[in-house]
Amino acid sequence: MAAAEKEVGATGEPERPIAAMSFEEAMAELEALVQKLERGQLDLEASIAAYERGTALRRHCAEKLREAELRVEKLGLDRDGRPTLEPFAERS
Repeated sequence: MAAAEKEVGATGEPERPIAAMSFEEAMAELEALVQKLERGQLDLEASIAAYERGTALRRHCAEKLREAELRVEKLGLDRDGRPTLEPFAERS
């Protein structure tokens, strides 16, 4: 495939690499795929491809959420000296 060509998905639309997507972009595409699947707008092959891409999009979204969660938590110790994760914002 030439560098200028974009991979076309089973839905006939160009597919953007999932790794390059923000959480919001991936979630929007995932929602659109779910709607198409629920409405039966795709043939069998396109449905399978959409399901596979949707699974990859869901994993990507979960990883982005986990990354965000780690950025707003900090490691602390409980009263017994065991490590715990606490919200990054200081408590009053």
